[in-house]
Amino acid sequence: MRALISVSDKTGIVDVAKQLVELGVEIISTGGTYKKLKEEGVPAIEISEITGFPECLDGRVKTLHPKVHAGLLAMRSNEEHMKQLKELEVDTIDFVFVNLYPFKETILKDGVTRAEAVENIDIGGPTMLRSAAKNYQDVTVVVDPADYETVLTELKEEGEVSLDTKFYLMHKVFMHTSNYDTMIAAYLKKERGDDSLPETLTLTYEKVQDMRYGENPHQKAAFYREIGKKAGSLVDAVQLNGKELSFNNINDTNGALELLKEFTEPTVVACKHGNPCGVGSADNIMDAWTKAFEADKTSIFGGIVVMNRPVTLELATELKKIFLEVIVAPEYDPEGLALLQQKKNVRVLQLADISVPQPAGSLDLKKVNGGLIVQTIDSELLHEEDLKVVTEVQPTKEQMEDMLFAWKVVKFTKSNGIAVAKNKQSVGIGPGQVNRIWATKQCFEHAEELIGPDATKGAVLASDAFFPFDDCVEAAHQAGITAIIQPGGSVRDQDSIDKCNEYGITMVFTGMRHFKH
Repeated sequence: MRALISVSDKTGIVDVAKQLVELGVEIISTGGTYKKLKEEGVPAIEISEITGFPECLDGRVKTLHPKVHAGLLAMRSNEEHMKQLKELEVDTIDFVFVNLYPFKETILKDGVTRAEAVENIDIGGPTMLRSAAKNYQDVTVVVDPADYETVLTELKEEGEVSLDTKFYLMHKVFMHTSNYDTMIAAYLKKERGDDSLPETLTLTYEKVQDMRYGENPHQKAAFYREIGKKAGSLVDAVQLNGKELSFNNINDTNGALELLKEFTEPTVVACKHGNPCGVGSADNIMDAWTKAFEADKTSIFGGIVVMNRPVTLELATELKKIFLEVIVAPEYDPEGLALLQQKKNVRVLQLADISVPQPAGSLDLKKVNGGLIVQTIDSELLHEEDLKVVTEVQPTKEQMEDMLFAWKVVKFTKSNGIAVAKNKQSVGIGPGQVNRIWATKQCFEHAEELIGPDATKGAVLASDAFFPFDDCVEAAHQAGITAIIQPGGSVRDQDSIDKCNEYGITMVFTGMRHFKH
């Protein structure tokens, strides 16, 4: 029996080679792997002795030779194949231990050049893997060091590797080479500055962890990491306390973080079931927390809280008083962290780059039965100069600030969504209704119930899409709303404008909507 060993990741390979030799397996190797094995006293044959052709082109060509691939692809049960091998003086290769040039590690390095990246595209490795895997009945191919022990154990106990294990290893090879090629294609697309949605879409992610279950206990789930530098993403958060994050924790926390990234001033976002329930901005994080908490003291129970400033001891004291599932901040005062860690189950996460937004052009993916719908993320920012005042009454500076605040909140509220704000505090949020007037009325009812009868008086209202009728303006007037921000674009916009003029409400159009389904 013969084994071809050529690995970039040399973890455990010397011990594997030694055990193979003890089992009577002849070792063939290449380049740095051959050198490493010889240094460790492992008898090995250099690949050029097998091919009769020297490594060339700075090692670009080593194993691309018929004596390698015929030895891998020949079917042992095919008499004609074996006859040809004998005529060509080619010996079979029974084991392949190969892992590939570190392309991912290369492109993740700071300052890497295109030339460096391209040079780390492996050619011979994937070719050997594919040849060996195609002939899995006769060749054991190992791409992952985690499988070394399984192969060695079966060899020692049974004298061969089982067909089931070989088939499993074959599958693993094609998963590996597929991911490898996908990384290369994604890198080249980015290098070209290509932001198109391609004719075929292939994605690769790395598993971060398995989960106990998904949204519900009967659903399987896992958490995967997008390959590449994604500052400010939840996959890079450091967990400092609490139980393992659940599927729902991750989903809800991600939504809260994406809303938080809209703000530069000290801000706290409380989230429940994928919707914001309390948002506050202030000159300091303690006041921001007070606003977010007082916006909805009921829904925050068992919710997610994220903030873009360090957690002080004072703030930690307040956070500890209520039941929270997840807390995320860029930093924690040591005493504050120790206080939070007294609650064993609360998941405390530290995310240093918490305010870094997703790059424009990043993709949002949603699985549908039989397909996938893909769009770029809703990354458009709204500035005051983008707004169009359409009413007789002009907004004050304070109203404009509150409208921009409410617009950020409603952007991350499920459609149909309405958000009401006053003094950079959400005072009512109406998410996910099947018509806009219901979302509006729900918002006002919740504000009155949670904060008080005057909660919406003097407040501003944001709608994620246009008003199809003037009924929302009528309801807003009755609630004491003084300013409205909405996309505009309805054939009946004038009805809403006229109603605002009748009641002295200022209204501005954004020219963009924020549907979130």
